[in-house]
Amino acid sequence: MDHKIVFLDAQSFPPQITMRRPDFPHAWAEYPSTAPGQVIERLREATIAIVNKARVDGDVLDACPNLKMVAVSATGTDIIDVAACKARGIVVSNVRGYAVDTVPEHTFMLILALRRSLLGFSRDVAAGEWSRATRFCLFTHPIADLKGARLGIVGNGELGRAVASIGENGFGLEAVFLEHDGVTDAQRNDMPFLAFDEFMASSDVITVHCPLTPATENLLNRDAFARMKNSAILINTARGAIVSEPDLVEALERGTIAGAAIDVLAKEPPAVGHPYYQLLERPNFILTPHVAWASDQAMQRLADMAIENIENFVAGKPSNIVG
Repeated sequence: MDHKIVFLDAQSFPPQITMRRPDFPHAWAEYPSTAPGQVIERLREATIAIVNKARVDGDVLDACPNLKMVAVSATGTDIIDVAACKARGIVVSNVRGYAVDTVPEHTFMLILALRRSLLGFSRDVAAGEWSRATRFCLFTHPIADLKGARLGIVGNGELGRAVASIGENGFGLEAVFLEHDGVTDAQRNDMPFLAFDEFMASSDVITVHCPLTPATENLLNRDAFARMKNSAILINTARGAIVSEPDLVEALERGTIAGAAIDVLAKEPPAVGHPYYQLLERPNFILTPHVAWASDQAMQRLADMAIENIENFVAGKPSNIVG
C-alpha cells in the first residue's frame, strides 16, 4: 500500500536540519505546527503520523481509522496515549540515544555555571564592580569545586548514565542514582542506588534525566527541597512537570537550596508572568529555553532516526517500539 505520512509539527526542527523523505512510495504532508483542534482534520487520511509535541489521544485515534503508526520525533512519549494505540494495533516508535552527547554537555554547562557563580560574576563585571575593586579580584559570590562532591541522578537510562560517566571520569564526582521501581539486580551491581531520603539529603548536585510519568510528576517538590542540603543545586533537562514550579520558586527565595538551572517547563512556551521569570535576576537561577537536546548534530541524528523507524515499520521490522 502507498502510505500517507503527515508531520504535524515540522517547526520543531530549525531550518538547517533536513528531514529526508522515506525510501518507499508515499504521499507527504507537513505543517509547521498543529493546534489541538487541528489534529484530527490533518490526520484523518494519514497512515503514519510524525509528531513532536502535538497530542494524539483516543479521540484522535477513533477519528483516524487509517492510522497505522505514530512516529515520535523525540524520546518522551507522554503526548501519546500509548495504551489506546496498542489496543488498536497502532505502532508507536520513539527515537532514543540521539541526545547522548548534547544533553550531558548542556547539563554540565549548567552545573559549572551554578557551582562557580558564572552569572553573578559576569553581572558584577558588567556593572563595573571589578573596576571599582580595591584588589585584583572579586569575592562577591561563592565558588565550589566539583571534585569529591556527590552527583545525584534521577533516572538511570542512557542520559543518566552518560552524565554519571562524565561526572566521575571528567570531574571526580561521586555519582549515585535515585531508587525507583523496576531496578534490576544487574543494574544494582553496576551503579549505586539510594533511597529517596538519603538521595536528597546527601547529594550536592541533583540532575533529572527520567521520563514524566504519574510516579515522577512533581517528584521534586517542597518536601524534596526541604530534605536537600541548603548548599545543593538542582538541574532539570528532562520534563518540566517533574519539578513543582511554585515549590522551586519558594525554595530559592527562602534559601532552602543554593541554586537551580532549568531547561524545561510544565507548559511550553511559558506564559507571560511565569513564576520562574521573577527569579531571572538572581545569580543562582538559570533558565534556558528547552535547548539541551538541540545541538545541530543531535537534531540531525534525531530526524534521520525518526525516518529510519518509519522505514523499518513499512519493511515489517518495526524499531524502538513503545508500550
